[in-house]
Formats: sequence, C-alpha cells, structure tokens
Amino acid sequence: MLCVQLGLAASVGLLDEIGSGGAAWLRLAWAGILLLLIVRPRPSAFGREALLAGAVLGVVTAGLTLFFMAAVARLPLGTASAIEFLGPLGVAVARSRGRGRAWAGLAAAGVVCLTQPWAGTVDAVGAAFALAAAACWAAYILLTQKVGDAVTGIGGLAISMPVAAVVATLVAGRDVVGRLTPELLLLGLGLAILLPVVPFMLELLALRRLTTAAFGTLMALEPALALLVGLVLLHQVPAPLSVLGVAMVVAAGIGAERGGARVSPSLPTTEPERLPATVLAGGTTAADTAGPTLP
Repeated sequence: MLCVQLGLAASVGLLDEIGSGGAAWLRLAWAGILLLLIVRPRPSAFGREALLAGAVLGVVTAGLTLFFMAAVARLPLGTASAIEFLGPLGVAVARSRGRGRAWAGLAAAGVVCLTQPWAGTVDAVGAAFALAAAACWAAYILLTQKVGDAVTGIGGLAISMPVAAVVATLVAGRDVVGRLTPELLLLGLGLAILLPVVPFMLELLALRRLTTAAFGTLMALEPALALLVGLVLLHQVPAPLSVLGVAMVVAAGIGAERGGARVSPSLPTTEPERLPATVLAGGTTAADTAGPTLP
C-alpha cells in the first residue's frame, strides 16, 4: 500500500507532461516489459484456463490504472483512494457473514463525507472515474486470487501485465509517444517498479495466504495512507469532514471482516516456473513459489 501511494504521488508530476492516460500507460508499458524479461514465460507452461484468467486480469488491471489516474487528476489523492476502496470493501462485505454486511452503510456515509455532494465542490467526473476504478479493483482482487492459485510463482503477472500494457497502449499510448523524452522514459521505468511491479507481486503472494475478505479488510488502511501521503508530499490539506470520511471508510473495512487465513487454497495446475534468484528476494523464498502453502 505504501508503494502504491508513493508511486501515485510521484505520478502526479507526470500529469502536466503527458496527462493521466499517458502516466498510466507509461507505467503499465514498462511493467509489462519488466515482467516479460524477469519471468520469461513459456506459453506451454500455462493451461488454457490460466491464460484466459490472466488475460482478463490484464484488461481489468489496465482499467483500474487508467480510471484511477483519471480520478487523481481531478480529486485529492485521499478522496480518490477512499472512493476506490469501495471495491475491496465490497468484496470484504460480500464474503463476510451476518453483521459484516452492515459495515457497508458506514463506508457509504464516509464517502458522502468525503465527496460532500451538497457543497458541489467535488468533481463529479473524477468521482465517477474513482467509482469505475473501485469496480475494477473488486474484479482485480477476485481474479488475482484465481490466477495466483492456478500459476506458481509470479508467472501470472507475466500474462496479465503485458496484456494490460497492450490495452493501455490502445487507449492512451498512441497520443503520448510523440511527447516522450529520455527523462520521462527513465522516470516511467522507476515508477513502474514502484507501481505496479512491486505492489502487484506482493498482492499476488498475499492473496495466496488470505481470503479475499481478509485482504479487503487489510486494504482499509490505504485511504488513510493516501490522505497522509497527499498531505506530506502533495500538500493536499484535507478538511475536517474529509478526515472523518476517511476514518469511517477505514473503520468499515476493518469491521467488515477481521479474520481470514485461507485454509485450503487450490493447488496450482501448471508446472512450477524456474525464476531467477533475484525474483525470489524481498521476502519471497523458493518455498513460496512451490505453490500456495496455507500473495
């Protein structure tokens, strides 16, 4: 979550240069290239179901990135993140039992405090983009767990990220290529590592060990981190009611589901991929790539 918010804050500087679509495309394009170079996937190592799920995940990832960058261009980072969080919260609530679903009301109240529709100060288009990103995020969580269970290691990302890069290229890339400079290309490479390569790897590994409900609950911290990063790095000072709204969304996420280690996840259906030792660094051991053991 910290990588995501720092990456988003750094990406804001690209908006004036290449626009929100261009910033999203530059990160996804580099991410797709990096994953192909790191994993070097072999098509024969993936089953038909894994390939299809990975491709759909790639389309959803592109939508999530493009929609959210469009929202951040129009809304404060904390507000956009809190609205986007309705996606994982919805998954947590849907997968919870009994009283867990009642937390949706608290989250809705928090979003109302953030957007303050009666004041007419929040960009309606930006809020719509954030809601579209929320829907993509919910689908992303479900698909990431499915792909993570079907493919060992981080091989699933070697399918989804190139697909996401292609989709983003078709949507926004053609209008940006002519404005690229060596400096922007280098910045895009660094941002791609910070977001999405590192966070998506960690999410894939986390979702092998957690239920989607528990994952969505832990993600409740993200709007608070977004508010803090927006304040410190982007000097976006939130109104007291906005702080209350973020607190309500975070509380709703935590309350939706407080447990959830996965007891018996599905075993991978594909052969283990041989990954370079460097890929297994950062807390990932060879045992992690041998298949789900409980991203």
